[in-house]
Amino acid sequence: MAQCDVCGQDENMPYQCRMCGGTFCAEHRLPENHSCPGLNQWNDPKGVFDSGFDDSANKQGGGRFSVDTSPGGPLSYFRGNMTFVFLTLMVGTFIAEVFVINVMGDAQLFSELFVLQSTHIGRVWTWVTSIFAHNPTGFTHILFNGIALYFFGPVLERRIGSKKFTALFLGSGILAGLAQVGIVAMMGSTSAVLGASGAIMAVMGVLTVLNPNMKILIYFIIPMPLWLATALFAVYSGFASVIGGAGAGGVAQLAHLTGLGIGLLYGAKLKREGKRGPSELDIGGRRGGGMGGRRRF
Repeated sequence: MAQCDVCGQDENMPYQCRMCGGTFCAEHRLPENHSCPGLNQWNDPKGVFDSGFDDSANKQGGGRFSVDTSPGGPLSYFRGNMTFVFLTLMVGTFIAEVFVINVMGDAQLFSELFVLQSTHIGRVWTWVTSIFAHNPTGFTHILFNGIALYFFGPVLERRIGSKKFTALFLGSGILAGLAQVGIVAMMGSTSAVLGASGAIMAVMGVLTVLNPNMKILIYFIIPMPLWLATALFAVYSGFASVIGGAGAGGVAQLAHLTGLGIGLLYGAKLKREGKRGPSELDIGGRRGGGMGGRRRF
């Protein structure tokens, strides 16, 4: 027995949508009846029946530049796959970090390229690069963030579409990092952060609102409803930041809470629009740590 992602009705013989992967009752099984984000990929007849190759070959000269993301277009892969694009960027950035640190031996360049710092907030590129950068001295940081994104990301991306998912991930990641270094700076101290956890917590927050009773397996063993896992995480981060400060345990606690808060607010908006989450999800656990004075999140 499974729950319908739209109305929550228990269904003995559920239907699974081939376009978004959701589970639905008979009433909501059709893509148009559950506001399937996959419909947006098939609303252009040219994209379905014609790749545009012949037309482009017949064009002579100028014309406006456009990006073709329709089925058959050069960027069509990114539809529904931004989670894996982000995972690839995380791995690529990690390799670049290791090269700069271990091969070039340039810690200063590493900080300038990848670390968002309260003393150099004006380095705008680090607002983004710090999301994909992780502790280059070990694999634990990127491993657990990657596992969380791998399991949570595709589920939400299928529900809200790649464009909204991309905006949520990047927007919450930037705001989470800025909140951490900005608040610490206003307190008269310094802070530096790197990691995708702020963005991942936003994704988790959205799913928590869409379906708080969604079952997950912490460390693939311990069953727990998502609302409880989220609440425990929020309590821990809040308590740690009060007792040990914004970077307690070498972790950017304020970035975690900011990302989660953004996700909860956006999830409430989506729920008012009738969106729901899946009924079950497996996810491995994660842990944090520090790299010197930098806060991983």
